[in-house]
Amino acid sequence: MWFAEGNQSVGATFTLLGFSEYPDLQVPLFLVFLTVYAVTVVGNLGMVTIIRISPKLHTPMYFFLSHLSFVDFCYSTTVTPKLLENLVVEDRTISFTGCILQFFLACMFAVAEVFMLAVMAYDRFVAICKPLLYTVVMSPELCASLVAGPYTWGVVSSLTLTCSLLALSFCGSNIMNNFLCEHSVIVSVSCSDPFISQGLCFAIAMFNEVSSLAIILTTYVSIFGTIIKMPSAGGRHKAFSTCASHLAAVTMFQGTILFLYCVPRSKNSWLMIKVGSVLYTVVSPMLNPLIYSLRNKDVKESVRKLMITQLLCPEAGFHLLAGATAEHRLFLTLIL
Repeated sequence: MWFAEGNQSVGATFTLLGFSEYPDLQVPLFLVFLTVYAVTVVGNLGMVTIIRISPKLHTPMYFFLSHLSFVDFCYSTTVTPKLLENLVVEDRTISFTGCILQFFLACMFAVAEVFMLAVMAYDRFVAICKPLLYTVVMSPELCASLVAGPYTWGVVSSLTLTCSLLALSFCGSNIMNNFLCEHSVIVSVSCSDPFISQGLCFAIAMFNEVSSLAIILTTYVSIFGTIIKMPSAGGRHKAFSTCASHLAAVTMFQGTILFLYCVPRSKNSWLMIKVGSVLYTVVSPMLNPLIYSLRNKDVKESVRKLMITQLLCPEAGFHLLAGATAEHRLFLTLIL
Protein backbone atom coordinates (compact mmCIF):
# COMPACT_ATOMS: atom_id res chain seq x y z
CA MET A 1 0.00 0.00 0.00
CA TRP A 2 3.04 2.28 -0.23
CA PHE A 3 1.64 4.01 -3.35
CA ALA A 4 -1.65 4.83 -1.66
CA GLU A 5 -0.20 6.90 1.15
CA GLY A 6 -0.77 10.64 1.35
CA ASN A 7 2.76 11.68 0.43
CA GLN A 8 2.41 10.01 -3.00
CA SER A 9 5.92 8.61 -3.11
CA VAL A 10 5.51 7.43 -6.68
CA GLY A 11 5.34 11.05 -7.80
CA ALA A 12 8.27 12.18 -5.67
CA THR A 13 11.48 13.55 -7.12
CA PHE A 14 14.97 13.40 -5.67
CA THR A 15 17.94 15.71 -6.07
CA LEU A 16 21.37 14.12 -6.42
CA LEU A 17 23.90 16.61 -5.10
CA GLY A 18 26.81 14.70 -6.58
CA PHE A 19 29.89 16.92 -6.51
CA SER A 20 27.97 20.21 -6.68
CA GLU A 21 29.83 21.53 -3.60
CA TYR A 22 32.86 21.89 -5.88
CA PRO A 23 31.56 24.19 -8.68
CA ASP A 24 35.02 24.88 -10.10
CA LEU A 25 35.61 21.15 -10.59
CA GLN A 26 32.42 20.39 -12.52
CA VAL A 27 33.98 20.64 -16.01
CA PRO A 28 37.27 18.87 -15.10
CA LEU A 29 35.32 16.09 -13.38
CA PHE A 30 33.04 15.78 -16.39
CA LEU A 31 36.03 15.35 -18.71
CA VAL A 32 37.68 12.84 -16.39
CA PHE A 33 34.54 10.73 -15.94
CA LEU A 34 33.72 10.93 -19.65
CA THR A 35 37.19 9.61 -20.48
CA VAL A 36 36.86 6.87 -17.86
CA TYR A 37 33.46 5.85 -19.22
CA ALA A 38 34.73 5.79 -22.82
CA VAL A 39 37.64 3.54 -21.79
CA THR A 40 35.21 1.36 -19.84
CA VAL A 41 32.89 0.88 -22.81
CA VAL A 42 35.69 0.21 -25.29
CA GLY A 43 37.63 -2.01 -22.89
CA ASN A 44 34.76 -4.20 -21.74
CA LEU A 45 32.94 -4.53 -25.06
CA GLY A 46 36.31 -5.11 -26.68
CA MET A 47 37.06 -7.91 -24.22
CA VAL A 48 33.68 -9.54 -24.87
CA THR A 49 34.14 -9.24 -28.63
CA ILE A 50 37.70 -10.61 -28.70
CA ILE A 51 36.73 -13.57 -26.52
CA ARG A 52 33.65 -14.36 -28.61
CA ILE A 53 35.39 -14.35 -32.01
CA SER A 54 38.81 -15.80 -31.09
CA PRO A 55 38.76 -19.64 -31.04
CA LYS A 56 41.84 -19.71 -28.81
CA LEU A 57 39.90 -17.94 -26.08
CA HIS A 58 36.95 -20.34 -26.09
CA THR A 59 37.81 -21.77 -22.68
CA PRO A 60 35.98 -21.63 -19.33
CA MET A 61 38.35 -18.97 -17.94
CA TYR A 62 37.67 -16.56 -20.79
CA PHE A 63 33.98 -17.47 -20.81
CA PHE A 64 33.75 -16.21 -17.23
CA LEU A 65 35.92 -13.20 -18.05
CA SER A 66 33.58 -12.22 -20.89
CA HIS A 67 30.66 -12.23 -18.47
CA LEU A 68 32.63 -10.19 -15.94
CA SER A 69 33.30 -7.63 -18.69
CA PHE A 70 29.61 -7.62 -19.64
CA VAL A 71 28.61 -7.02 -16.01
CA ASP A 72 31.17 -4.23 -15.70
CA PHE A 73 29.85 -2.54 -18.84
CA CYS A 74 26.23 -2.74 -17.65
CA TYR A 75 27.17 -1.62 -14.14
CA SER A 76 29.04 1.44 -15.36
CA THR A 77 26.31 2.31 -17.87
CA THR A 78 23.72 2.23 -15.09
CA VAL A 79 25.59 4.86 -13.04
CA THR A 80 27.98 6.98 -15.12
CA PRO A 81 25.64 8.63 -17.70
CA LYS A 82 23.53 10.19 -14.92
CA LEU A 83 26.72 11.29 -13.14
CA LEU A 84 27.92 12.99 -16.33
CA GLU A 85 24.55 14.66 -16.86
CA ASN A 86 24.49 16.09 -13.34
CA LEU A 87 27.95 17.60 -13.83
CA VAL A 88 26.80 19.79 -16.74
CA VAL A 89 23.17 20.68 -15.95
CA GLU A 90 21.66 22.81 -13.23
CA ASP A 91 18.68 20.52 -12.68
CA ARG A 92 20.05 17.51 -10.80
CA THR A 93 16.69 15.92 -10.06
CA ILE A 94 15.76 12.32 -10.75
CA SER A 95 12.26 10.87 -10.60
CA PHE A 96 11.23 8.33 -8.00
CA THR A 97 10.86 5.67 -10.70
CA GLY A 98 14.24 6.55 -12.22
CA CYS A 99 15.96 6.45 -8.85
CA ILE A 100 14.47 3.09 -7.89
CA LEU A 101 15.30 1.66 -11.30
CA GLN A 102 18.91 2.86 -11.05
CA PHE A 103 19.22 1.30 -7.61
CA PHE A 104 17.72 -2.00 -8.79
CA LEU A 105 20.08 -2.30 -11.76
CA ALA A 106 23.19 -1.12 -9.90
CA CYS A 107 22.52 -3.51 -7.01
CA MET A 108 21.81 -6.41 -9.37
CA PHE A 109 25.05 -5.97 -11.33
CA ALA A 110 27.11 -5.33 -8.19
CA VAL A 111 25.94 -8.58 -6.60
CA ALA A 112 26.46 -10.42 -9.89
CA GLU A 113 30.05 -9.14 -10.06
CA VAL A 114 30.78 -10.17 -6.48
CA PHE A 115 29.85 -13.78 -7.20
CA MET A 116 31.27 -13.77 -10.72
CA LEU A 117 34.65 -13.08 -9.12
CA ALA A 118 34.03 -16.02 -6.77
CA VAL A 119 33.20 -18.25 -9.76
CA MET A 120 36.43 -17.20 -11.45
CA ALA A 121 38.34 -18.12 -8.28
CA TYR A 122 36.82 -21.62 -8.39
CA ASP A 123 37.79 -21.91 -12.06
CA ARG A 124 41.43 -21.06 -11.19
CA PHE A 125 41.29 -23.59 -8.33
CA VAL A 126 40.27 -26.42 -10.67
CA ALA A 127 42.78 -25.37 -13.35
CA ILE A 128 45.75 -25.26 -10.98
CA CYS A 129 44.90 -27.88 -8.35
CA LYS A 130 43.23 -30.44 -10.64
CA PRO A 131 44.65 -29.77 -14.11
CA LEU A 132 44.10 -33.30 -15.43
CA LEU A 133 40.40 -33.13 -14.57
CA TYR A 134 39.88 -29.53 -15.69
CA THR A 135 38.12 -30.22 -18.98
CA VAL A 136 35.92 -32.86 -17.34
CA VAL A 137 34.99 -30.82 -14.26
CA MET A 138 34.47 -27.50 -16.07
CA SER A 139 31.95 -28.86 -18.53
CA PRO A 140 29.81 -26.48 -20.63
CA GLU A 141 26.80 -27.33 -18.47
CA LEU A 142 28.62 -26.48 -15.24
CA CYS A 143 30.03 -23.27 -16.72
CA ALA A 144 26.55 -22.19 -17.78
CA SER A 145 25.20 -22.93 -14.30
CA LEU A 146 28.07 -21.08 -12.62
CA VAL A 147 27.35 -18.01 -14.74
CA ALA A 148 23.58 -18.21 -14.27
CA GLY A 149 23.99 -18.32 -10.48
CA PRO A 150 25.43 -14.79 -10.00
CA TYR A 151 22.83 -13.26 -12.34
CA THR A 152 19.96 -15.06 -10.63
CA TRP A 153 21.10 -14.18 -7.12
CA GLY A 154 21.75 -10.62 -8.24
CA VAL A 155 18.13 -10.30 -9.38
CA VAL A 156 16.80 -11.90 -6.18
CA SER A 157 18.93 -9.71 -3.89
CA SER A 158 18.18 -6.52 -5.79
CA LEU A 159 14.46 -7.25 -6.04
CA THR A 160 14.25 -7.92 -2.29
CA LEU A 161 15.97 -4.64 -1.39
CA THR A 162 13.99 -2.70 -3.99
CA CYS A 163 10.70 -3.95 -2.56
CA SER A 164 11.84 -2.88 0.91
CA LEU A 165 12.53 0.62 -0.43
CA LEU A 166 9.15 0.77 -2.14
CA ALA A 167 7.56 0.23 1.28
CA LEU A 168 9.05 3.53 2.54
CA SER A 169 7.39 6.93 2.39
CA PHE A 170 9.09 10.12 1.17
CA CYS A 171 8.07 13.63 2.13
CA GLY A 172 9.63 17.06 2.45
CA SER A 173 13.20 17.54 1.26
CA ASN A 174 14.46 14.67 -0.90
CA ILE A 175 18.05 15.89 -1.35
CA MET A 176 20.54 13.03 -1.64
CA ASN A 177 24.18 13.71 -0.84
CA ASN A 178 25.60 11.38 -3.47
CA PHE A 179 25.78 10.99 -7.26
CA LEU A 180 23.77 7.75 -7.47
CA CYS A 181 20.69 6.26 -5.86
CA GLU A 182 22.45 4.06 -3.34
CA HIS A 183 20.49 2.30 -0.57
CA SER A 184 21.79 4.40 2.32
CA VAL A 185 21.06 7.73 0.63
CA ILE A 186 17.54 6.68 -0.38
CA VAL A 187 16.85 5.58 3.19
CA SER A 188 18.32 8.84 4.54
CA VAL A 189 15.58 10.94 2.89
CA SER A 190 12.71 8.67 3.89
CA CYS A 191 10.22 9.96 6.45
CA SER A 192 9.15 6.48 7.56
CA ASP A 193 10.92 3.93 9.73
CA PRO A 194 13.70 2.35 7.61
CA PHE A 195 14.57 -0.36 10.16
CA ILE A 196 13.34 -3.31 8.06
CA SER A 197 14.96 -2.05 4.87
CA GLN A 198 18.27 -1.32 6.63
CA GLY A 199 18.19 -4.72 8.32
CA LEU A 200 17.59 -6.49 5.00
CA CYS A 201 20.37 -4.51 3.34
CA PHE A 202 22.82 -5.35 6.11
CA ALA A 203 21.88 -9.04 6.10
CA ILE A 204 22.10 -9.43 2.33
CA ALA A 205 25.33 -7.42 2.10
CA MET A 206 26.96 -9.44 4.87
CA PHE A 207 25.86 -12.74 3.33
CA ASN A 208 27.15 -11.72 -0.11
CA GLU A 209 30.50 -10.47 1.18
CA VAL A 210 31.15 -13.29 3.65
CA SER A 211 30.10 -16.11 1.32
CA SER A 212 31.92 -14.78 -1.75
CA LEU A 213 35.10 -13.97 0.17
CA ALA A 214 34.96 -17.37 1.89
CA ILE A 215 34.89 -19.05 -1.54
CA ILE A 216 37.73 -16.88 -2.84
CA LEU A 217 39.94 -17.26 0.24
CA THR A 218 39.35 -21.02 0.49
CA THR A 219 40.21 -21.60 -3.15
CA TYR A 220 43.32 -19.43 -3.00
CA VAL A 221 44.63 -21.21 0.09
CA SER A 222 44.52 -24.43 -1.93
CA ILE A 223 45.92 -22.69 -5.01
CA PHE A 224 48.90 -21.24 -3.18
CA GLY A 225 49.55 -24.57 -1.47
CA THR A 226 49.65 -26.28 -4.86
CA ILE A 227 51.84 -23.58 -6.43
CA ILE A 228 54.43 -23.78 -3.64
CA LYS A 229 54.75 -27.54 -4.21
CA MET A 230 55.45 -27.12 -7.94
CA PRO A 231 59.02 -28.21 -8.76
CA SER A 232 59.39 -25.88 -11.74
CA ALA A 233 60.06 -22.17 -11.16
CA GLY A 234 58.55 -21.44 -14.56
CA GLY A 235 55.38 -23.30 -13.60
CA ARG A 236 55.10 -21.38 -10.36
CA HIS A 237 55.56 -18.07 -12.16
CA LYS A 238 52.93 -18.95 -14.76
CA ALA A 239 50.43 -20.01 -12.07
CA PHE A 240 51.02 -16.86 -10.02
CA SER A 241 50.66 -14.73 -13.16
CA THR A 242 47.36 -16.42 -13.98
CA CYS A 243 45.98 -15.58 -10.52
CA ALA A 244 47.45 -12.06 -10.22
CA SER A 245 44.88 -10.37 -12.48
CA HIS A 246 41.98 -11.99 -10.67
CA LEU A 247 43.37 -11.09 -7.24
CA ALA A 248 43.83 -7.48 -8.36
CA ALA A 249 40.19 -7.30 -9.49
CA VAL A 250 38.96 -8.89 -6.24
CA THR A 251 41.05 -6.58 -4.05
CA MET A 252 39.91 -3.46 -5.89
CA PHE A 253 36.18 -4.24 -5.99
CA GLN A 254 35.63 -6.18 -2.77
CA GLY A 255 38.06 -4.01 -0.79
CA THR A 256 36.24 -0.81 -1.73
CA ILE A 257 32.85 -2.27 -0.81
CA LEU A 258 34.16 -3.49 2.56
CA PHE A 259 35.70 -0.07 3.17
CA LEU A 260 32.39 1.65 2.46
CA TYR A 261 30.52 -0.56 4.89
CA CYS A 262 33.09 0.22 7.59
CA VAL A 263 32.77 4.01 7.20
CA PRO A 264 30.57 5.59 9.89
CA ARG A 265 27.46 7.16 8.41
CA SER A 266 28.19 10.65 9.70
CA LYS A 267 28.05 14.00 7.92
CA ASN A 268 31.83 14.13 7.79
CA SER A 269 32.04 10.79 5.98
CA TRP A 270 29.90 11.65 2.94
CA LEU A 271 32.90 12.75 0.87
CA MET A 272 34.67 9.45 1.64
CA ILE A 273 31.51 7.57 0.70
CA LYS A 274 31.31 9.45 -2.62
CA VAL A 275 34.95 8.76 -3.40
CA GLY A 276 34.52 5.09 -2.49
CA SER A 277 31.39 4.89 -4.63
CA VAL A 278 33.32 6.35 -7.57
CA LEU A 279 36.02 3.71 -7.15
CA TYR A 280 33.74 0.68 -7.32
CA THR A 281 31.05 2.00 -9.69
CA VAL A 282 33.12 4.04 -12.17
CA VAL A 283 36.83 3.26 -11.85
CA SER A 284 36.74 -0.49 -11.17
CA PRO A 285 34.76 -1.37 -14.34
CA MET A 286 37.37 0.57 -16.34
CA LEU A 287 40.40 -1.09 -14.75
CA ASN A 288 39.23 -4.71 -14.93
CA PRO A 289 39.64 -5.14 -18.72
CA LEU A 290 42.94 -3.25 -18.60
CA ILE A 291 44.26 -5.51 -15.84
CA TYR A 292 43.26 -8.69 -17.67
CA SER A 293 44.35 -7.57 -21.15
CA LEU A 294 47.70 -6.04 -20.17
CA ARG A 295 48.73 -9.06 -18.09
CA ASN A 296 47.30 -11.72 -20.40
CA LYS A 297 49.44 -12.97 -23.29
CA ASP A 298 46.57 -14.86 -24.91
CA VAL A 299 44.36 -11.77 -25.08
CA LYS A 300 47.19 -9.58 -26.39
CA GLU A 301 48.07 -12.19 -28.98
CA SER A 302 44.45 -12.47 -30.13
CA VAL A 303 44.16 -8.69 -30.46
CA ARG A 304 47.45 -8.55 -32.37
CA LYS A 305 46.33 -11.27 -34.80
CA LEU A 306 43.02 -9.51 -35.42
CA MET A 307 44.77 -6.21 -36.10
CA ILE A 308 47.27 -7.85 -38.47
CA THR A 309 44.45 -9.66 -40.24
CA GLN A 310 42.50 -6.44 -40.65
CA LEU A 311 45.50 -4.38 -41.79
CA LEU A 312 47.33 -6.87 -44.03
CA CYS A 313 44.43 -8.98 -45.24
CA PRO A 314 41.22 -6.91 -45.43
CA GLU A 315 39.34 -9.71 -47.20
CA ALA A 316 39.98 -12.08 -44.28
CA GLY A 317 39.02 -9.31 -41.91
CA PHE A 318 35.78 -8.87 -43.84
CA HIS A 319 34.94 -12.55 -43.49
CA LEU A 320 35.82 -12.37 -39.80
CA LEU A 321 33.43 -9.46 -39.35
CA ALA A 322 30.76 -11.23 -41.39
CA GLY A 323 30.82 -14.10 -38.92
CA ALA A 324 30.32 -11.83 -35.91
CA THR A 325 27.07 -10.44 -34.53
CA ALA A 326 25.91 -6.95 -35.52
CA GLU A 327 27.21 -5.46 -32.27
CA HIS A 328 30.57 -7.20 -32.64
CA ARG A 329 30.90 -6.08 -36.29
CA LEU A 330 30.30 -2.47 -35.28
CA PHE A 331 32.80 -2.62 -32.45
CA LEU A 332 35.49 -4.41 -34.49
CA THR A 333 35.10 -1.82 -37.24
CA LEU A 334 35.74 0.95 -34.71
CA ILE A 335 38.80 -0.58 -33.02
CA LEU A 336 40.38 -2.28 -36.02
